Amino acid sequence: MSTDKLRHALKGISGVHVVPYGKDGSPDGATLARVIDRIAAAGVHNIVSAGNTGEFYALTPDEVRFVHDKAIEANRGRSLITAAIGRSLVEAIALGKRAKSAGANAVMAHQPLDPFAAPQAQAAYFRAIADQVDLPLVAYVRSDAMSHKDLMGIANHPNVAGVKFATTNLMLLSECVRSSDAKTALWVCGLAEGWAGPFYAVGARGFTSGLVNVDPERSLAIHSALEAGDFEKVRSLVDTIATFETLRTRYGNGANVTVVKEAMGELGFEVGQVRLPGLPSLDPADKATLVGVLKSWNILPARKTGTAA
Repeated sequence: MSTDKLRHALKGISGVHVVPYGKDGSPDGATLARVIDRIAAAGVHNIVSAGNTGEFYALTPDEVRFVHDKAIEANRGRSLITAAIGRSLVEAIALGKRAKSAGANAVMAHQPLDPFAAPQAQAAYFRAIADQVDLPLVAYVRSDAMSHKDLMGIANHPNVAGVKFATTNLMLLSECVRSSDAKTALWVCGLAEGWAGPFYAVGARGFTSGLVNVDPERSLAIHSALEAGDFEKVRSLVDTIATFETLRTRYGNGANVTVVKEAMGELGFEVGQVRLPGLPSLDPADKATLVGVLKSWNILPARKTGTAA
């Protein structure tokens, strides 16, 4: 797949799907297919498989491959599929090469979590993957410890289509955008809908989303308003998701996936609990707040609103 085609999709929404678990605790392919079908049918531009909302670090390598395969199969060519890869450099390259053979359109490399990783060496990690995997790469940058020079070294690699910029350092992002040209990778908001407005203002395009698992139409409405430059509408729509996103940041982001999964349970998707070390389930007060948000969005099935089925 061409880098230009991926960049076009990255200007849209990169929806990161959850991974449902069955009663035995293993990934549930049938429910995963339902999740993917809903996101693809809504028109989400790029589906990211085994991203953070997909609990990448809680999955075994075999489970990551299973999730990639099921997502590609269920998508049926409607959206682009970006397969998330990571961990050791050897594992990341192997997962990336295997994702290409499975039919993925691109790969997204998670930033290494090694506590002794040097910033310049993290940049080299992304470039090494881009050198050895024959698919366009999205580099998932979660720390602003990398210098402007390091970031531009990633973004200007010919096989890097986008940088998923997931820090709040807008000054650094602005500097990177100013240093970019037509051949530089696209700078994508990696902090979801709530930060997309400020990111767009400094030159980023597109955003990542876990919300698409729950209410893809709401996410698409925010994207449409951003593309139209209607920031008043963007602010109004983002206000409607503020409580949902605040719940996700609880416990140092430990409830991030938990909120999404419990919301999906309210919608009739039995996706199982989040694996440790994520928060397995919400406490009653937070659950009640979440249900209140879902009611305000008018997306709950009739049985959840107390009306006749």
